[in-house]
Amino acid sequence: MRYSTFLLILTFFCNCKMERNLRPNVESLEAFGAKGINMVVEIPAGTNHKIEYDYESRSFKVDQENGKDRVIDFLPYPGNYGFVPGTLMDEAKGGDGDALDILLIAESVPSGTVVEVLPIAALELMDSGEVDTKLIGIPVDSTLRVIQATRFEDFMIEYNIAQRMIKDWFLNYKGLGKVEMVAWKDEIFARAEVEKWAIKQ
Repeated sequence: MRYSTFLLILTFFCNCKMERNLRPNVESLEAFGAKGINMVVEIPAGTNHKIEYDYESRSFKVDQENGKDRVIDFLPYPGNYGFVPGTLMDEAKGGDGDALDILLIAESVPSGTVVEVLPIAALELMDSGEVDTKLIGIPVDSTLRVIQATRFEDFMIEYNIAQRMIKDWFLNYKGLGKVEMVAWKDEIFARAEVEKWAIKQ
């Protein structure tokens, strides 16, 4: 009896801990972690549903378009997609009014997971007349990495096909001709973008 009660209590606390990790108070998170930048995953790798964080309900919901779930009519997301908390691309300074976007190259993780990321590149696109920057990163935790590039140069040379696949995905996921390529940038530029748009506490 005591053993089963102990297991029940242990399960409860483990589940609570997991829930806290997967449903953070996003507004309290900062852009920079101990060794990299923080990321909140909205869309797990391999997903077509356009999941977004809702600041009012503090939950992750599928975006709605004309009253229906927004589902990408293309191949699934090639990485975990989300945003850098503690950033805001101020429209008055040429931003789009949202947090910085980031694609994490790693195995699929659930919506709401917070991951510390090492930025290795940035992909600049033109979307609806606005520059749209997508940071590209890998986990700071080397045991979670699926590629070993830690700099843009390594990514460009050793994982050129993966780099091209990511570019082609973003150029085509909204339909032909809707998104245009501007440039690839390195890890220094990527980190500078986070510093540029970080909300000053």
